[in-house]
Amino acid sequence: MRLTSTRDKTVNASFKDAIQQCMPQDGGLYVPDGAADLRRWILYTNEQTSFSSIAGALTSAFINNEYSPIICETVATKAFPFEPVLKQLDEKLFVLELFHGPTCCYRDFGVSYLAAMLETTLHMENKNSILLDYTSGEHGAIIAKALKGKKHLKSILLYPKGKVCGLNEEDFVWNGGNIFPIEIDGETELGHSLINEIFKDHDLVKKANLTVSTSANIGRLIPQTFFYTYAFSRLKNKVSSDIYYALDPENYGNLVAGLYSWRLSLPVSGFILPSTKALSLDAIGNPVITDSIIPVEKRIEAEAGDPSNLERLEDFFSHYSQMMKNFVYLSDVSEKETEQAEKELFIKYKRYSDYHTAKAYAAAVKNQDLIDEEGGAIVLLDRFHPSFSADYINQTIGDKIEIPEAIQNLKKPISLGRPVIKTPDELIMQIKKLS
Repeated sequence: MRLTSTRDKTVNASFKDAIQQCMPQDGGLYVPDGAADLRRWILYTNEQTSFSSIAGALTSAFINNEYSPIICETVATKAFPFEPVLKQLDEKLFVLELFHGPTCCYRDFGVSYLAAMLETTLHMENKNSILLDYTSGEHGAIIAKALKGKKHLKSILLYPKGKVCGLNEEDFVWNGGNIFPIEIDGETELGHSLINEIFKDHDLVKKANLTVSTSANIGRLIPQTFFYTYAFSRLKNKVSSDIYYALDPENYGNLVAGLYSWRLSLPVSGFILPSTKALSLDAIGNPVITDSIIPVEKRIEAEAGDPSNLERLEDFFSHYSQMMKNFVYLSDVSEKETEQAEKELFIKYKRYSDYHTAKAYAAAVKNQDLIDEEGGAIVLLDRFHPSFSADYINQTIGDKIEIPEAIQNLKKPISLGRPVIKTPDELIMQIKKLS
């Protein structure tokens, strides 16, 4: 399967090139071009089918002309020594827990897969690559764990001054590790700006073989499709009718991944989401993407440092325009309704939930009529361990929850004692040193 740009379908790349280039030069994002019918294989999966087996098979389906099935299976096995957990809350409600990776966050899956795929590709081509990312939280630790032991892959991580955390001394490049953390004299806006400026220099990007671990990289997004097939493999003998997935859209990556799963012939009835400013209902109740009123050619380039998958969402529905109103179910969800959802999940199901899961559940409650039909079900995507929302849970429910050691470690500060950078030129110097 080739990958094309969201802005110019004549711009295309192989999967191995796309994950290294990260973004096409026309300012768009890479998306799969075409579909595959995996219905027969999907229907043969069951509760004994491992997540890594599903990941290997779907990878082979996506990139069947580039890597052998054995290589795809090997990459998936290396990437996923952990897997999601599906739990049944009642007859019609399930929850897919995506926080059983090393840092208790769903991003563990995407970054670990991208790192394993890049390492395999770079080894085959005898090349090296650098991941360039900004973080002020757990993402640095996610990358550090994913890159542990990698020989062809290093990471430059930009942090706000004084906010380096979640790393170990052995992770640092100067100690033989793969992580080169850099403090910047600013916050999020500067971090994203620096990365976006670097990626405008196509010669530098090519020479240093720079890429990112954000969902701007299609290699980070594709593994999120595996969630839905895994869930279905556990649901197929329990649910006899429609299956809907409820999630907080955030940057829309999990929504896009779910739609790609549908394109692979996975039985999916729809997605239930809280509305956002960018994805909302119009005057007659149809879902609409706000940015769609601006022609693609008049937009700024997609940002490597701060990607939004809305452009991929638009691209998808440009091919299936009539499907959006029958496939995406939006509800306005207030803070009060989110709080009520948090309480209900605890009272009714004895579970603590992070803020985003509570918000998704609030949207699901508003769309119960979708599964009034006998045999239907809603699956909540629970992306973060509840302790990420410990303060919110304490405020809403009144309980103090235990914070796992893995999450405590994410917040441990690290003192670098190295110069702080302010400009793209200073960052370029560091990139050249590492490459």
